Amino acid sequence: MGLRISVLGRGAWGSTLEQLWSQGGHGLRAWSRRQGGDPRELLDDCDLVVSALAMEGLRPVASLLGPHWPPGLPLLSCSKGIDIETLCTASGLWRFHLGENPIAVLSGPNLADELRRGLPAASVIASANGELATHLQGALRTPNLRLYRNNDPIGTEAAGALKNVMALAAGVSDGLGLGANARASLLCRGLAEIGVVLQALGGQSATLYGLAGLGDLLATATSPLSRNYRCGLLLAEGLHEGEALSRIGATVEGTRTARATLQLARRHGWAVPICTQVVHLLEGISDAPTAVRALMERDPRAEAEA
Repeated sequence: MGLRISVLGRGAWGSTLEQLWSQGGHGLRAWSRRQGGDPRELLDDCDLVVSALAMEGLRPVASLLGPHWPPGLPLLSCSKGIDIETLCTASGLWRFHLGENPIAVLSGPNLADELRRGLPAASVIASANGELATHLQGALRTPNLRLYRNNDPIGTEAAGALKNVMALAAGVSDGLGLGANARASLLCRGLAEIGVVLQALGGQSATLYGLAGLGDLLATATSPLSRNYRCGLLLAEGLHEGEALSRIGATVEGTRTARATLQLARRHGWAVPICTQVVHLLEGISDAPTAVRALMERDPRAEAEA
């Protein structure tokens, strides 16, 4: 028997999940800010709430729903980013409003357009609640979406957020025509930079090399289906951030995540050179060639040094 699932957010990712799980025999209801209505109505007669909201719109919805949340109702967070105001991941924002209600995270290389077309993918469900992760892994898998599980939600979210920043940088590199060597070097060092943040936030190093880390990075930083990668291409053409976002016409989480990560890095003393140059580019402090030169001219160091 299928689950009764309520989906918050009907953008590309939310509507794709709605389609997948509806075809899988689950009962689906959905809400979006654009379509209006009261999201509190989705909490009634529900087995699972799925949040696929953009980070920008998550805090007000979580604040609205928190006081009305039925005890024990689980949440599956599918948002990828770091909130610029609180410097929290999506599940951190939800946890503030939901208290001890069970929360899990879904992340991985899951480009929405490919899943909508029935192409195969794999993702990971992460939760400190092993029973919940196992239950959702079995209930939500579909013929073209294979699900794994882990017990590292913070690491899973950190990797899923930071890969968007690296995808922006990869788009810049390819847009400048710097070649395969440069892209490979950038992604390798980008993975190491994600690891700095992931472990500093308390994530597990193994998560970095799983679906939410390396897997998602490879998909997002190499595909024109990725908004963040396309944004990087446009920045390399000389467009300002606002012009690039207008051209894409949809949420690009990497721009906010880069700024939030740089705030965290300055507060805690982390070395995040790629994030730093992405922010400098976004804010007009440097242009794309100057940002690349700044990375290439950093002081020599051991590869494993962080």
